[in-house]
Formats: sequence, structure tokens, C-alpha cells
Amino acid sequence: MDFQDLYKHIDAIFQLQFLPIGKAKVSLWMLLYIGVLVTSLIVVTNRLRDWTEKALLAHTSVDVGLRQGIASIARYVVVFFGSLIILQTAGIDLSSFTVLAGALGLGISFGLQTITTNLVSGLIILFERPIKIGDRIEVDGITGDVIRISLRATTIVTNDNIAIIVPNSEFIKGKVTNWSYKSDRIRFTYAVPVALDADPVKAAEVILSAAVGHPGVLSDPPPDVLFLEFGQNAMNFSLRVYTEDFLTRPGSLRSELNFAIHKALTEQGVGLAYKPAAQAENT
Repeated sequence: MDFQDLYKHIDAIFQLQFLPIGKAKVSLWMLLYIGVLVTSLIVVTNRLRDWTEKALLAHTSVDVGLRQGIASIARYVVVFFGSLIILQTAGIDLSSFTVLAGALGLGISFGLQTITTNLVSGLIILFERPIKIGDRIEVDGITGDVIRISLRATTIVTNDNIAIIVPNSEFIKGKVTNWSYKSDRIRFTYAVPVALDADPVKAAEVILSAAVGHPGVLSDPPPDVLFLEFGQNAMNFSLRVYTEDFLTRPGSLRSELNFAIHKALTEQGVGLAYKPAAQAENT
């Protein structure tokens, strides 16, 4: 068998129609044609999404999250209509998919409710912007920085450098704490118990001076100290400080302030409160 006969034999196999769809019948050539064009469409739309996000929208005032959302929506639209055109040019009558589309719609209404809810929630997040990339948020007990918002889910990275994928519906139906919604400036409040026999005025001054001397504490607005109450074992003070540098590390700021306050109080002869061992074990 020469090359020409082999070619005719392979062509006859690929031309063989084996799967009827409406008035058209699918052959291997048709499947190959559709597969190549759809793959090319996906590759081109991926490039189009990146170009739309980085080259076109980057010169506008639209933030990163919304740019990603617009680029993704544009890609889905192009893929949808491009796929329809490819099927039409392949000779497949799309009217034959009417029953299939009805069944798919029924399946979406029952089996894909969660996915649909997340997609709609993603659109709401992208356009209403209750959260955006770079925000420090807390949702469902998870605290971290938003690094990506897609149509289906949002990616949050915690202080342990762990990426957590949160479905977008959680941001719509649940309670979300956005620590940096308006700005990165946030106030933390720390309790400071002082011994009952201490001078409260002096204690407040020492606590305040320790906070003022910390480089991570903002001077505008300035920190302040409140004398809350006389407790059973201590005079309870509350230190309130504003910070930007420690937005993502409130525990570190508290630790450093505790060290500084303890050192300052000790140097000034102001005692910290303590609880008897038996009572401490029961609390």
C-alpha cells in the first residue's frame, strides 16, 4: 500500500459519520476541527484576558480586583459566543440542543445552585466592592489579606502564609470584618491591670509614655489611657493606640507594648496586679 492509498484509507475513517446530532452527523474530522478551534479559542481568550487586565485597564482608575473581574467576564463572553460560532461553522444545528439546554437548566437549578450562588456573589463583590485586593479581612473565623477575587471564590493569605479559598457566597450571606475598608489605620485596645496600692495618675502617665515611645504607634491620633474601674485585685486601665504598620500583626504589637509597659512600670516603682495562684487556676 503506497502513501496515497494510506491517505485515502485514513481519510475515509475520519469522514465516517457515527454520531447523529439533529440533522447533522458527527465525524472524526468534525471532532478534530471543533477540538482545535476550541483549544485555540481558549488560548487566545487567556491572552486577551491578560492583555485587558494589564495593558488596557491598567491605565484607568479601576482597582486590581475589578480589573480582574472585568477581564474574566470578557473572557467568558468571548468563549461562549466563539464556541457557538465554531459549532455553527462545523455544521451542527444548535437548535438540536434545545432539549439538552432545558435539561442543563434544570440541572443548574437543582444540582448547581451553590456554583450559581457563588458566581452571582462574585459579581456583587466585584462591582459593589465590599472587599478588594489588599484588604485585611476576617470571615468565618479566618483572618488574612485578600490577594485575588475571582467570579467563584476569593483567595485569602493568612499570617502563616497559608492560602485559603473562600466561596464568594460567604461574603454575601455571612458577617465580614474588613479591617482596612477605609484605610490601613486601625485602633487596638489593650487591658493593663495595675496594683491597687499604686498611684493611678502616675500609672496612667507611665503606660502612656511607653506607648508613645513605640515606633509602631501613631502620634495622630495620639494614644490614650482610660481608667476603667477598681477591680477586686487591680485597677484596670485600657490603653488605646492607632497603628498602620501592625495592621496585620496585632499580636506582635501587643507583645512589644507589654514588654515596654512592664519595663516602664517597674522602673517607676509602679506594681502590676497579680492574682493568687488558687484563683488564677480557676480562671
